[in-house]
Amino acid sequence: MTMEIQRLGYQPQALYRLDLEVFSVADLRLRAKEELRLTHRYEFHTVVCVTRGTCTQIVDFKSIACAPGSLLVVRAGQAHNYGADADWDGWNLLFRPEFALPVSTTSHDLKLALDLERLPEHMVLSDQELGKVTDLLQQMREDTLLDVPQEHVHTLLRHQLHTLLTRLSILQGRRQTQATLVSPASQRFQRFQQLVDKRFAQWHQVADYANQLGYTEKSLARAVAAAAGTTAKAFIAARINLEAKRLLVHLDLPVVTIADRLGFDEPTNFSKFFKREVGCTPAEFRKRQRALVALPT
Repeated sequence: MTMEIQRLGYQPQALYRLDLEVFSVADLRLRAKEELRLTHRYEFHTVVCVTRGTCTQIVDFKSIACAPGSLLVVRAGQAHNYGADADWDGWNLLFRPEFALPVSTTSHDLKLALDLERLPEHMVLSDQELGKVTDLLQQMREDTLLDVPQEHVHTLLRHQLHTLLTRLSILQGRRQTQATLVSPASQRFQRFQQLVDKRFAQWHQVADYANQLGYTEKSLARAVAAAAGTTAKAFIAARINLEAKRLLVHLDLPVVTIADRLGFDEPTNFSKFFKREVGCTPAEFRKRQRALVALPT
């Protein structure tokens, strides 16, 4: 019997009332046991920081090789599997999406908090960077246990989370050239990427995005090629396919319904598109992926 990927809400242990939780992977193995082997679609944000050993984790159907210093940022809505490796350890940080907003309401602080969406899903930290991040995670873990009013702990943890996300944003920014950060081409790509995330189910053509953004198709193509190393058409197709994969595996919707949700007039057009991009039909993909997350017999 196969199981679909489980949707996992924020469900801390009994008597825990905070919107952020920190624990080691070793603790998670004791808590989750067999459930740790399954793939889940989170309704919260997760940061996984590997401190010992190696493992291969899977985020949205993509395998990511991790070693000490690897830090994964898994956003709400993504599918994640910790992999089959057992000889590794690290930290897990879970928090509700709204908890990422800082206590301060200045526009600069808000921008840094929202940069969670701009962090790569896999960062590799140096030994010094790993030490600073793990020290902060350890402190957050200790502070969740403080015997003080809950609202005080919440405030402290929100500041600490904001500090962590800001530090990661700074580290990521240092690894990019200043020209990339401020160039018009980079800004064009960022606006395009944000619009694709909003409109991929309605707009499948590059011209739709170029017209909405006020760019020529050629200038948009150059910006996407420079930032993502691919064409604008392929970038749109990849986003459609990612959502198709999520719907196929996470939900029991018929293929015809998924095709309609993704803006295809005919299910056959969707099937041809999917097979061309993925190499198999939607039904075959669903069957293979669900077999991978079947419960042990």
